[in-house]
This record gives sequence, C-alpha cells and structure tokens, in this order.
Amino acid sequence: MAIEFDLDFIFGHINYWLFVILMLTGLYIVVARGNLLKKIVGLNLFQAAVFMLYISMGKISGGTAPILTDNPDEIYSNPLPHVLILTAIVVGIATTSLGLALIVRINESYGTIEEDEILELDRQKSQAEIDQVAKEASRSS
Repeated sequence: MAIEFDLDFIFGHINYWLFVILMLTGLYIVVARGNLLKKIVGLNLFQAAVFMLYISMGKISGGTAPILTDNPDEIYSNPLPHVLILTAIVVGIATTSLGLALIVRINESYGTIEEDEILELDRQKSQAEIDQVAKEASRSS
C-alpha cells in the first residue's frame, strides 16, 4: 500500500505542513539556544504552531456558524476550538510578558541573559560561599 504524495495532497494539507515546520523550528530554538530572549521567541513560535493546528482541525469545509435555521441538512462548524484558542492566546501573552519581566530581572542581577554565563556565575558564587564557610570553620577550630 503506497501513499502517493501529489501536489493536491501537499497543498491540500499545507496548514499541517506549516504546523510541523513552525513547531520544529520553535522546539529547535528552545533547545539549541542559550539566550533567554531567544528561548521566549522559540516558545512563542511553538505556541503559534499549536494554535494553528487547533484552528485547522476546527474548520469544516462548507460549515457555517452554529445558528439554528429551518434547514435540517445544514453543516455547522464547532466553535469550541476557536474559543479555546482565544483563551490560550490571552494566557500566552501573559506568560510571555512574565517571561520577559523575569529576563529583565535576571539581566539586572547577573548582567547577562546567556544561560551558560548565568550558570557559571552561580557556580562561582556557590564555590565562594563554600570557601568562606570552610575558612570560618578552620578559624574557629
């Protein structure tokens, strides 16, 4: 059983191809980049891909708004996926703004937004605290 990939199939499912490309791009940015601001952008790309998937699944060709009419054969589109995505967009904006606010505070504290540099600064600070405690312990004994 061979699946035939002709142009009608590819262009008929273009929204799903774009979903996969956006999702993989967002995931790559989150995993591969050390800059916190780039990670937020990657998360937003990933989130937009999920929005596009849900909206694509909620659309029915020839479907109308779910308003009752006299025609019993009318096809209706389900509005629930679209409503859920509106809610998810609001939550996504709030999450993005919180993430950006945290990045600003991290930059004020550490002077950088690079993940590796922040971890190195934390390691140096912890080592300095351990050395200080060891020095005080050796003085008291």
